[in-house]
Amino acid sequence: MPTKHRDARHPLALRFIAGFKLFKGILLFVVGIGALRLVHKDVAAIVGHWVSELRMDPQNRFIHALLLRAGAVDDHMLREIGVGTFFYAALLLTEGVGLWLEKRWAEYLTVILTGSFLPLEVYELTHRLNVTRAAILVINVLIVVYLIRFMRSSRDEMGEGRLSGPVGARG
Repeated sequence: MPTKHRDARHPLALRFIAGFKLFKGILLFVVGIGALRLVHKDVAAIVGHWVSELRMDPQNRFIHALLLRAGAVDDHMLREIGVGTFFYAALLLTEGVGLWLEKRWAEYLTVILTGSFLPLEVYELTHRLNVTRAAILVINVLIVVYLIRFMRSSRDEMGEGRLSGPVGARG
């Protein structure tokens, strides 16, 4: 019976978070495939080709740095990137599907995983401050705060937040 009550009150924000996690998971899955497709290829030449095709200035300091880094990428690194992105994509897709299907375990998983990355994101932001990193940190903090509040309110509405016996209610 509590599940029916919970399903009837499934907010749009939870669907948005699920969609966001699914989008990131699919994107990382594609990145993983791309990394593995580059194994046994000259990554620097491929990046150089795209720089030329997109008519970017190879002397631009950002493009130049990208070309230098691409030259340092080897097959072992590409395999590590591929495996790492597949693993993280699987976690994101699991979160997204679980949230979309309104599973309580997915809410806990999302709070734990997203919350566990917050210290790393703060550390990265203190070393390399930019708008993108700040936005990602803010979004992830909002997701964690929202899910904790949502889980508490749905728990209280379903009566799961109460202790039985003389001790009383748990807050």
